[in-house]
Amino acid sequence: MILSPITKRRIEQFKANKRGYWSLWLFLFLFILCLSAEFIANDKPIIIKYDGDYYFPVMVSYPETKFGGDFETEADYRDPFVEQLIEKKGWMIWPIIRFSYDTINYDLPSPAPSPPTAENILGTDDQGRDVAARLIYGFRISVLFGLSLTILSSVIGVAIGAIQGYYGGRIDLISQRVLEIWMSLPSLYILIIFSSMFIPGFWTLLLILLLFSWGTLVDVVRAEFLRARNLDYVRAAKALGVNDLTIIHRHVLPNAMVATITFMPFILTGSITSLTALDFLGLGMPPGSPSLGELLAQGKNNLQAPWLGFSAFISLSVILILLTFVGEAVRDAFDPRKTKL
Repeated sequence: MILSPITKRRIEQFKANKRGYWSLWLFLFLFILCLSAEFIANDKPIIIKYDGDYYFPVMVSYPETKFGGDFETEADYRDPFVEQLIEKKGWMIWPIIRFSYDTINYDLPSPAPSPPTAENILGTDDQGRDVAARLIYGFRISVLFGLSLTILSSVIGVAIGAIQGYYGGRIDLISQRVLEIWMSLPSLYILIIFSSMFIPGFWTLLLILLLFSWGTLVDVVRAEFLRARNLDYVRAAKALGVNDLTIIHRHVLPNAMVATITFMPFILTGSITSLTALDFLGLGMPPGSPSLGELLAQGKNNLQAPWLGFSAFISLSVILILLTFVGEAVRDAFDPRKTKL
């Protein structure tokens, strides 16, 4: 792939911002690590060798009878009886954390929420579930949700801003008035009302938050299209008979994407914060789902267990700080005043 000189300069300018450059790598490392959460925190072994055969409980469900048990239901690998059956004819390799996000530890040294121990390195929540496992799974859900919302809202925002800016006139005037009315609505209260009306879930929350998140980029893209539509190369393309869709996609949109890419890390930060706020209020993900906001709420309700609030706060702070640093580096990379020609 051959990069243009301006793209190379932007990449070099991004690398020059060491704080943002290393924040990007650290964020990618944490994200990739959490994508494989089932292999890091799980109540099932990663690999089992039993009677000469290999089994992978993390990916496939096996009945207890497969290992010499009595029941056709899925084996409970934390049951000492099942462990003894497997170890008689083989061995198991467990994840680093032997708890999933919904696994309850019934052998706690103190009533839940219990403080950190060697078995539960960040303690347990008020239902006896491992905090470290819930943080790992919650991080993954938060980032995937934020990325999905950022991409969808960017596509809608760019499309509406492009139409407004390129055609202008009455279309732009009417669209701006509608946008002003829509964005002036008390979005937080409407989100709370919608969240209480529908069954909470990943896709439900995504659609609800998408109703208001797409307006962030409209003004930026609209301004870029209003400026570019009267430039000579756009007029020349129109004079040659090039259709509007081709002009928008090939000639004007690449310039507008500069501002879009600059804003995207900050939109991602806002998306993660919105999900955390809804979860904190109890209007987010379904009960029992791993969530940073739900863990913050538990910390508020259990002040005698400071590890709950501290764990969620530090995790959320790390995510937002890394994304903010990346956003600053991207902004500097696309700033023509800071790019050496």
